[in-house]
Amino acid sequence: MSAESKGLAVVTGASTGIGAVYADRLARRGYDLLLVARSADRLSAVAERLHADTGRSVKTFVADLANAAEVRKLAELIEADKDFALLVNNAGIALAGTLASAEVEEVERIIAVNISAPTVLARAATRALQKRGSGAIISIASVLALAPDRFESVYSATKAYILSLGMGLAQDLQETDVRVQVVLPGATRTEIWERSGRDVNAFPPDWVMEVDHLVDAAFVGFDAGETVTIPPLAEEDDWNSMQAARQAMIPKLSRREVASRYRVTA
Repeated sequence: MSAESKGLAVVTGASTGIGAVYADRLARRGYDLLLVARSADRLSAVAERLHADTGRSVKTFVADLANAAEVRKLAELIEADKDFALLVNNAGIALAGTLASAEVEEVERIIAVNISAPTVLARAATRALQKRGSGAIISIASVLALAPDRFESVYSATKAYILSLGMGLAQDLQETDVRVQVVLPGATRTEIWERSGRDVNAFPPDWVMEVDHLVDAAFVGFDAGETVTIPPLAEEDDWNSMQAARQAMIPKLSRREVASRYRVTA
């Protein structure tokens, strides 16, 4: 492996699951790493293994992304690092229960981790990469962004936000060499299920993807230049048809006159 680095990749939620596999794949692609998570011990173990396996520089940043001050500190590091080249906005949590049954602190936390933190970090990454002239922002959403009626509503809504943010940011940056990709996993075998009090084994076995397969598929989409990558979706035309229908509806969404079906009759 060449000793020359492709730059610094920052991966949130990197101590386990999807984030840890992204870290592995990025190190093997030649990136130096800054790994972010709450667990110092687990983060250090991943960093030591990756450095030993790949020879890349692997540093850690212990942070709770529900803490706005810690998120801002990480954002400042990203924006100030001249070698920064890629962000993986992966860290996320699910709600234990529903909007009605969860404690308000739980609701505030999921919004902070799943929406506020990735937005602030994407802002910092965008500013840094525009100065650099190239790079990438990868964000992990969920297929539930497209199916909010199939799971807990708050989690699904946070992932719809990530999808919308990524698609909008890709539009903002389309005239630059900064890449934006949003990855929509289906059910994936990670710790998020156990942490939210759910059993991933309760799903039909053919619904649950292994983490390695998910991340490797996401990189195929990334290398192909996709803005939205849905690893479980077999037919690209299904996504293209949905997007075409959405685009066709857009010119009809803002009018001076109320649509006839909503008009009040005497």
